[in-house]
Amino acid sequence: MGMRRILTLAALAVAAASPARADMTVIASIKPVHSLVAGVMGSTGTPQVLVEGAASPHNYSLRPSQAASLADADLVVWIGPELEAFLEKPIETIAADARSLALAETDGATLLEQRAGGAFEDHDHAHGDDHAHGDDHAHDDDHAHDDDHAHDDHHDDDHAHDDHHDDDHAHDEHHDDDHHHGDGHAHDSHLWLDPDNARVFVGAIAAALADIDPANAQTYRDNAGTLADRLDALQAEVAETLEPVRDARFIVFHDAYQYFENRFGLRASGSITVNPEVAPGADRLREIKARIAELDGACVFAEPQFDPRVIEIVTEGTGATSGVLDPLGAELPAGPDHYFALIRTMAEAFTACLGGTGR
Repeated sequence: MGMRRILTLAALAVAAASPARADMTVIASIKPVHSLVAGVMGSTGTPQVLVEGAASPHNYSLRPSQAASLADADLVVWIGPELEAFLEKPIETIAADARSLALAETDGATLLEQRAGGAFEDHDHAHGDDHAHGDDHAHDDDHAHDDDHAHDDHHDDDHAHDDHHDDDHAHDEHHDDDHHHGDGHAHDSHLWLDPDNARVFVGAIAAALADIDPANAQTYRDNAGTLADRLDALQAEVAETLEPVRDARFIVFHDAYQYFENRFGLRASGSITVNPEVAPGADRLREIKARIAELDGACVFAEPQFDPRVIEIVTEGTGATSGVLDPLGAELPAGPDHYFALIRTMAEAFTACLGGTGR
């Protein structure tokens, strides 16, 4: 092989993974989003993450140093104002010159309507790949608007909450007044917990990065393709892991897991709260405790970001077991493998707590 050809191949290899633009700043809101962005960027650079540790995006406050980073940002990747309300105004003002990629608005992502809090009505889940995908957002089998989840309880026009009491219902319809999508309904904002959505997101992230840094466009596309294959394998692996507990019933601290449930055929029986920023009232706690007693041995999941004492209150004397779910993976290291560890850890938490319930 001639020296000229060797030098040409070496130059192509460098170009395929050259550093991102020296002045390019990419910011991700939460660790699962950061993980997907980092995976797409690969060796070209490292994105920054805003919400770390046990902090919650529901009530986060930017530090001055983070505000300064936003001022220099080229790309900000977030779920959207239904989750990270703290970012909405800064993106419009501090990061006005940056490109904003709100993943909840990505074409092809599956959106599910926010469920009412408290005890969910019984429903039959379609399992695995039978779930609705993409642009039509059809969830008739799982989320019938009138019969199964009483979505009319949190529409913007009447806010009818007949099933809830005044001391807690006003806070449970999480951002309903401000953040409806085009169909007029409030959507569950935890979209990343469906690996199918994650697959859609990496394509959108790659396209956004390619627009900003065209020199590495092919690298971003290739990395997105590799991630898509890994996500396919992850989904198959987790589906197999969860198969033995698909019929078990459980209560979650806040209604953050509907996408995971919908993808893998799990069946939550209720949530202690919809809005984790506000402590549930006495009536809600009584309602949930009665539901747990009805289920006879169900699992109740806490979250590390919120006070665990409420779990002790609702499980006392019921025979229920408890576990911990973390939709953000607060204790998992940030980076390109974070998302995969998060989904596997959640599957392990479900199987550990639900394995003995048999319901």
